[in-house]
Amino acid sequence: MERPALSLIIPVYNEEAIIEELDRRLKGFLSEMDERWEVVFVDDGSQDRTSEMLNEIAAAEPRYKVISFSRNFGHQAAITAGMDHAEGDAVVIMDADLQDPPEVVTEMIQKWREGYDVVYGQRSIRHGESIFKRATAAAFYRLLRALLPIEVPLDTGDFRLMSRRVVLSMRALREQHRFVRAMVSWVGFKQAAVQYERPERFAGETKYPLRKMMRFAIDGITSFSIVPLRLATWLGLLSGFVAIVISGWALYAAIAGQTVPGWATIMIAVALAASAQLIMTGILGEYIGRIYEEVKRRPLYVVADTLNLPPTDRSSPTAESAAVTSQRS
Repeated sequence: MERPALSLIIPVYNEEAIIEELDRRLKGFLSEMDERWEVVFVDDGSQDRTSEMLNEIAAAEPRYKVISFSRNFGHQAAITAGMDHAEGDAVVIMDADLQDPPEVVTEMIQKWREGYDVVYGQRSIRHGESIFKRATAAAFYRLLRALLPIEVPLDTGDFRLMSRRVVLSMRALREQHRFVRAMVSWVGFKQAAVQYERPERFAGETKYPLRKMMRFAIDGITSFSIVPLRLATWLGLLSGFVAIVISGWALYAAIAGQTVPGWATIMIAVALAASAQLIMTGILGEYIGRIYEEVKRRPLYVVADTLNLPPTDRSSPTAESAAVTSQRS
């Protein structure tokens, strides 16, 4: 079978209110393309009618592929599953909530044809978001740039186009705690930006509340940077220096014959040492936890069902990443 020129990867989780509009927008955009295309929907364990609706639209359109997880494995795992199964020469990752407008993909394709391997969408304006959300997002991306040894573009999400060779390189990266946008920067190749205004959500609620965003930020930093470990080292040195100063002051007071109770000095020293140890233990625990997750070598996701996809080739790298797959014609 001839390889499609374009693959769209769309992670979906509890988006029954959006599926019909998403289908309409996709068909309107893709109908104008001369090249062969496919759309890979990854249902990340939805608990509403999302899976049923995806199967309905895929039954009417064989170029729609559906991968359904056995439970919720997370947005980054869903993107990974899409990359594992996408066959296009160019692969685009976009969210289902229509905040990544399908029409922007046309500009990405133009950049790809100019020779760029990665074309990422860069948000010039973020509509429908609170001041707190915009401020924390801007702060996070700038903190990320300062801490990471690679350059992650500012104000970008996972909305991007990747060439076939980038996708094949990404398939080789199988760590559990995934931060796809930084992983794409890590593999390198020629990259360019496309500016766009990010519209507000078409319907439904965000699937990334503050708690998940915080966890995602920690994954992004600790997956690519050892700066927190170095901060722990510097904190330990600083605490040691302060302890030496306090000890010198206590010794001077004793030699000078001053009456120093000593209790305050001991308590300060113990508090400094204990706080430094606790902070370092916590940071080390983040990394040890990740080592623990990696050595178990669990699959990144489990596919419960597929539609319009060929039978899994167990000899391929893709098959190694998907544990239990049942095929349905």
